[in-house]
Amino acid sequence: MKKEITIGKRTISKDSPVFVVAELSANHNQDYGRALEIVHAAAEAGADAVKLQTYTADSITLDCDDPLFQIKEGTIWDGTTLYRLYSQAYTPWEWQPRLMEEANKLGMECFSSPFDLTSVDFLAQMKVPAFKIASYEINDIPLIRKAARLGKPMIFATGIAYPEDIERALMTCREEGNENVILLKCVSSYPTPYEEVNLNMIPTLAKTYDCLTGISDHTMGSIVSAASVALGVKMVEKHLTLRRADGGPDGSFSMEPEEFAQMVRDIRIMEKALGSSEYHLTETQKLERGDSRSLFVAEDIPAGETLTPQNIRSIRPADGLHTMYYEEVLGKKAKTFLKKGTPLKWELID
Repeated sequence: MKKEITIGKRTISKDSPVFVVAELSANHNQDYGRALEIVHAAAEAGADAVKLQTYTADSITLDCDDPLFQIKEGTIWDGTTLYRLYSQAYTPWEWQPRLMEEANKLGMECFSSPFDLTSVDFLAQMKVPAFKIASYEINDIPLIRKAARLGKPMIFATGIAYPEDIERALMTCREEGNENVILLKCVSSYPTPYEEVNLNMIPTLAKTYDCLTGISDHTMGSIVSAASVALGVKMVEKHLTLRRADGGPDGSFSMEPEEFAQMVRDIRIMEKALGSSEYHLTETQKLERGDSRSLFVAEDIPAGETLTPQNIRSIRPADGLHTMYYEEVLGKKAKTFLKKGTPLKWELID
């Protein structure tokens, strides 16, 4: 898979800044004005992109009250049906070109998750710069094939994926000549308990599938997203709402704008702190070496007197001989009077 991917005007590579994505999801609460506010909040918080979801209840499931369609897995949505949930959560398609235009005006990219073949066609007409495949759709090979065929970057959430699901999805992309892939570490639990995150899987994904990695983070707070940067992710996706108290299907585990902005700051600090993998001293550290240890005259030594552990010591600062010569100088004699506090030098002793 490629190690440099372009999404709109942004290039994502192992050396690029982390690409931060604000997931709008269902947090618009069926109010276009609110959706627009969230897009503006994302820009103000420092997001690089806004992500939408493109489906209707009819394109993602069936209007059926059969027990198979009841939500009952211990989620925040238990007690309703898939159809009723998605009828409440979907983002009206007529909004999406306008939201994308607004995001672009604010300097952000905008892309979406298609959930069926018709949504791929719709997003292709919108000219989205990438497709994100939700983990529940990672086994929808016709969907993946149609999206991959368009040559845009493919971003896969791996939340419920077995290794064979990931391998099949990547193989499908390759068959369509598309190697622009990012794999997102993801746990499909809302919110995700910290003990289930398993961030250490991120390097495993990168190594196993030879691709760029990211995280779709459903935990509360920003610590997991910031920590993932240290493990090499180049994309971070988080749900954004205006206020959790406003409700909505995804509101309870979404970030508020101030929290999202703090997460972006944390990510940028982490990037700076990671720095280089090569061992070297900064200019400040080089200066600080002057306060390291060296050999000094610890008490006045008359000319001709022997150097002993009492009159020669390893102390700070580092202006004298290196301490590795300590055993070698003991027993030698002072050429001249050596005053206490004198840095020991070879030219001062016989």
